[in-house]
Amino acid sequence: MNTTLSADDLARIEGMSDAELFSHISHDDLESEKITAPRYSYWRSVFRVFFRKKINIIILAILLFVILFTYIYPAVSHYDRFANLMDASAKHLGPTKAMEKFGANIHWILGSGASGQSTFDAIWNGARISISLALVCAAINMTLGVLIGAVWGFSKKVDMVMTEVYNIVGNVPYILLISVLVLIFSPSFWTMVFALTVTGWIAIAYFIRTQVIIIRDRDYNLVSRCLGTPITRIATKNILPFMTSVIVTYIAVEIPSYISYEVFLAYIGMGLSDMSLGRLIYEAESAMVTPGWGFEFWSPVVLASIITVALYVTGQNLGDASDPRTHM
Repeated sequence: MNTTLSADDLARIEGMSDAELFSHISHDDLESEKITAPRYSYWRSVFRVFFRKKINIIILAILLFVILFTYIYPAVSHYDRFANLMDASAKHLGPTKAMEKFGANIHWILGSGASGQSTFDAIWNGARISISLALVCAAINMTLGVLIGAVWGFSKKVDMVMTEVYNIVGNVPYILLISVLVLIFSPSFWTMVFALTVTGWIAIAYFIRTQVIIIRDRDYNLVSRCLGTPITRIATKNILPFMTSVIVTYIAVEIPSYISYEVFLAYIGMGLSDMSLGRLIYEAESAMVTPGWGFEFWSPVVLASIITVALYVTGQNLGDASDPRTHM
């Protein structure tokens, strides 16, 4: 680096007084400890890492389209399952024959079903029920699981009681418990929500409890406790934010699993009385092997698969992006 001063600079310096050349700089301990680095935003970094991969953008776009279409289309399509029930010629039609009979429009691009209903309208109406069930169950189970799991991990008294509860309930097959509850009560939407959430949060709480126990005894948390920091503040400020990626990953598994449970129970005849995706698959089971009727069975199967896979992949990749170690 060239540090030679020009003649003009030397002349300017020579003309300055001592007060202009030298000034006192005060020392501030707080200012000296400040780090001159760009401000770190956790969620901005999460989305930056997540959207860095093009596949995540594609899958998220598919998922958002499916969810928006699921709630918007049934509201404007005015779906009536029994509108063509008395017309025998409208039943079990393929896409081509359905459009020849009813006209070329979006309602009949997948043909008609056993009641003469639009298969396209039926699967989106069923998807709205299935996705709503999954979101409600996930919200209840995750909220209870995270809150109770955090307390469970800190309190030894709660740990003694909840561990015994977990050992008893955890050994009962989950699908068996759901089936018994659905048989006892009428198979409605809220009955299914109750069956999926009455014990569904316990496994989540136990998982969170294990994570809390791992993190709570780290040096910075021990120092905080020695300094008198309340347990609630340690949990909300030091532990739960550290577990964000773990919680997001767990949600990614939970939401598709509720759709799978609903589809499975409906497929064996124990699901919702409403025409959810599972119920549609159950009622169209015979259409799977009947020539020309395949659209009635495979349409809800494909849509349920797309929703489940898209939710799972999006959640997994968002969970990976939530890990601060990926923000470097």
